[in-house]
Amino acid sequence: MKYRNLWLGFIAVIVGSFAVLGYYGIEIYREAPPIPQKVITTSGKVLFTEQDIQDGQNVWQSTGGQQLGSVWGHGAYVAPDWSADWLHKEAMYFLDTWAQQEKSVTYDGLDEEAKAMLEARLQKQLRANTYNPETGVLTVSDLRAEAIADVSKYYTGLFMDDPALAKQRDAFAMADNTVKDPVRMEKLNAFFFWTSWACVTERPGKNITYTNNWPAEKLVANEPSSDLIIWTGFSVIILIAGVGLLAFYYASNKDDEIDHSRLPKKDPLLGLDATPSMRATLKYFWVVTALILVQVTLGVVSAHYGVEGQALYGFPLAEYLPYSITRTWHVQLAIFWIATSWLATGLYIAPAVSGHEPKFQRLGVNFLFVCLLIIVAGSLAGQWYGVMQKLGYTENFWFGHQGYEYVDLGRFWQIFLLVGLFVWLGLMVRAIVPAFRNDVEGRHLLGMFLISSAAIAIFYASGLMWGQHTNLAIAEYWRWWVVHLWVEGFFEVFATVVIAFLFVRMGLLDTKLATATVLFSTIIFLFGGIIGTFHHLYFSGTPTAVMALGATFSALEVVPLVLIGFEAYHNLKISSATVWLRAYKWPIYSFVAVAFWNLLGAGVFGFVINPPIALYYMQGLNTTPVHAHTALFGVYGMLGIGLMLFVLKGLSGRRRWKDGVIRFAFWSINVGLILMVLISVLPIGMMQTWASVEYGLWYARSMEFMQTDTMETLRWLRVVGDTIFASGVVALAWFILGLKTGWSMEEGEDVQDIDLIHSVREKTISK
Repeated sequence: MKYRNLWLGFIAVIVGSFAVLGYYGIEIYREAPPIPQKVITTSGKVLFTEQDIQDGQNVWQSTGGQQLGSVWGHGAYVAPDWSADWLHKEAMYFLDTWAQQEKSVTYDGLDEEAKAMLEARLQKQLRANTYNPETGVLTVSDLRAEAIADVSKYYTGLFMDDPALAKQRDAFAMADNTVKDPVRMEKLNAFFFWTSWACVTERPGKNITYTNNWPAEKLVANEPSSDLIIWTGFSVIILIAGVGLLAFYYASNKDDEIDHSRLPKKDPLLGLDATPSMRATLKYFWVVTALILVQVTLGVVSAHYGVEGQALYGFPLAEYLPYSITRTWHVQLAIFWIATSWLATGLYIAPAVSGHEPKFQRLGVNFLFVCLLIIVAGSLAGQWYGVMQKLGYTENFWFGHQGYEYVDLGRFWQIFLLVGLFVWLGLMVRAIVPAFRNDVEGRHLLGMFLISSAAIAIFYASGLMWGQHTNLAIAEYWRWWVVHLWVEGFFEVFATVVIAFLFVRMGLLDTKLATATVLFSTIIFLFGGIIGTFHHLYFSGTPTAVMALGATFSALEVVPLVLIGFEAYHNLKISSATVWLRAYKWPIYSFVAVAFWNLLGAGVFGFVINPPIALYYMQGLNTTPVHAHTALFGVYGMLGIGLMLFVLKGLSGRRRWKDGVIRFAFWSINVGLILMVLISVLPIGMMQTWASVEYGLWYARSMEFMQTDTMETLRWLRVVGDTIFASGVVALAWFILGLKTGWSMEEGEDVQDIDLIHSVREKTISK
């Protein structure tokens, strides 16, 4: 089989996609919302300086940043979106002041005609761009300075310890004295003003704001732009066309029939003797199991903060572990345990594929394990010190909490992790390279294995591309390189290659077919996935072209997921193709679950929020964690569990596994996850979407809306799914512990010879 065209297609996609990503990255640098050197009033009073805004960004990061409320729609969902909330409060100050001056009533007491007149005046003042790029000075009216002071006073009381705002802090899961220093609080207010200013100020020469008119706020004429609506329609057309073309290709090239006569009669892995380095990976999976338990526990605590803002059933937990910490650890530990499972599987697979154990490979595996423990413990401790306001701006950036979701760990820990990934890559390369000399037929698949491994190490480095004072729009650009390209992109490619290797090694897939499938799948996935990174950046201070590209290519991301059901069906057929494959039932079932969640979580729930018009109203609402939970845990988590079970099967001495506990764990995790979403998080998100369309994002995230009896009931209903899900995780941990103690295994070995089974059956029937 010739692979030349597939390799050329792969290279073209990589080069072309990153050229586009890089070119518009430069445009983002050029057109990012400017940070003024000074913010002054028309009467000459200096309100803020550039340093105040930059220091305020560091204060925001030290409070947990995107783990405590959100800015520009990115972050956590219990507290408000601070940019949208500030904008609404500032607008209402103007309207109420004018109404009092002219009619001696509040704005709400005016008739519709009077309201419309004041709103038109407000829009003219707030949307006008008064920033002078030559002097770097932003000039605001004296009345706007009063509005800024009024909102700042409210935020100071909220983030510190004003007793009058205790109810709000409880509703937002904010600990008292989230910010302990008044000077820090002044700088935080400067940063929040700047993020709000970018949301309402029109770009020079255009009638849209720096954030493409986001958030929805009718008072200041923040409404969907024509570009946003046009590119939404185009994205749907692209999706339909892409699905049609891929369905045609799939129907004309895919053969779903399994040739039982060509399947191995015995388990090809029975004769595999684990090398010392392969056995050394076992401890990684013990850590994975422990991290899953801690991560799920923190998720339960974080969810409970949504109904009891500063306590856990009466215990004042927020004094010791505030919401921003429990959510930070919950998200970060998910990345840690999923990545650890995948990387450990790579370390296990590499010597198995090559049949070669390099010198000191076991030492390298053990050294990497120690580094992993230090990174996990050190980064978690640093984040706690940062959020508890025990570190300075620079110390927090390096060792504490960077405030960016999924990449919260301090810069020192980022660098440490990057070094660890390159150590891992070195261990992979030295173990797999000998296979190139011995396996001519499989060189192309081995090449993809090494390329995907290298990409995992290299692309994490994009997390080092922002600094302590980098403009938020630019930091968001690079953050999504990590979250989307590293986590969702190249880890996905790596997983595809690893599963192909496993099936080839087990004799279930032909090497040539597996290689072609992997290359084709990678081309399709990355064609939409790389440029599709832009769909996270519609409203993050980026130019309109980013929206156009993001809408188009993120629609293409969904295309291969539409047909993922065929993959699930194929894996199910494989699992029942031979008797000996029953020993791998639960790893294969995990791969089937991955296909299911790819379709539902990444495909359906992902596309629900991807089109620009949908995301315009949904960004920052609970529709996002619907996608995040079902895609991150459903796809990547279940794949991590499946890979872990596969390796543990290979290290368990070929003894049969008891089905009871692992069956309960598998079904409880998956059923619990879907119940969590369908009866709680999704209904909350859809109700918030209605509120966002009707009144604006500020209201959809407000205490007045989120603390109604209906929303409270929906949050409590999450207990049903969470309990079932957590029970499954505990059962999984119990089962894995039982592999060590023996209670998860039966006497005797797995089925080795299908002919033996047939002869036993025939004798039984004859009797």
